[in-house]
Amino acid sequence: MRFAHQVKIGPIGFRIGSDWSAPIAALRALYSDYPAPEGGVPDFTVRLFAARPWRRFIRPSVMIGGDYVLPEAAPLPIAQGLLAAEMGMNLQMALGQRRYLLLHASVVERDGRALLMTGESGAGKSTLAALLAARGWRLMGDEFALIDPASGLVHAFPRLVSLKNAAISVVEMAVPSARFGPLLAGTPKGDIRHLVPDANAIATMDQPARPALLLFPRFGLEAAMRPVPPSEVFVRLTQASTNYVAMGERGFDALTGLVGQIPAQAIDYPDTQTAIDLVEQLWAST
Repeated sequence: MRFAHQVKIGPIGFRIGSDWSAPIAALRALYSDYPAPEGGVPDFTVRLFAARPWRRFIRPSVMIGGDYVLPEAAPLPIAQGLLAAEMGMNLQMALGQRRYLLLHASVVERDGRALLMTGESGAGKSTLAALLAARGWRLMGDEFALIDPASGLVHAFPRLVSLKNAAISVVEMAVPSARFGPLLAGTPKGDIRHLVPDANAIATMDQPARPALLLFPRFGLEAAMRPVPPSEVFVRLTQASTNYVAMGERGFDALTGLVGQIPAQAIDYPDTQTAIDLVEQLWAST
């Protein structure tokens, strides 16, 4: 590829190559404080390429490829090249990761213990993770929780935090000194802006934590909370994992170990302050 950048995020190294310079320039700027993969050898490769040579110049559109691909994936406009790179890294992890059990979740840590938040799109996981990080929690990840089947620990994977639509202004107001990527308007998920994790999240991304609480948040409802029984947690986590089936027995053992190890709570909340109050209340009793 004509342009490329390598980055290590937690225990995972990536090489992102592109037919265009703009997506790589954006990655270099936003991931400037992150190290390169150890020994210069990445775990996964992402390719951003034009389906036809002329599409590099005329109505350029970005196809997403790499070690693992989804042939039916639709291209994105070059203005959304940064999003394509982030989606490419997600794709490699979802289809190729076998060392860790992956959960689609946001993770924050305090005092060596991790809070995992998972749920449907729009539940507010990314927003809550960003706001908790602004209040002294360590951001461990926004897109994936990496569970080590051998130890049960969750490993940090502090990618850029993907903020969507109304959440963008909420976090901008709450953390005005933070670094943000460009506003990407009109993506398949609406407006997106990426938040760069703070210096502590990057400096400590090699430090795992012990899972302590599993949270299933839902936004837009009156404040409420309820414990989630293990049988329901198991079903929800199998749905939230992208590699549970592929990992076979190791995945089953890791997931059932997590279910049996930590309490799980579901919360409903009408606004972010209510959600933070509920989180702090549950955390204090964990």
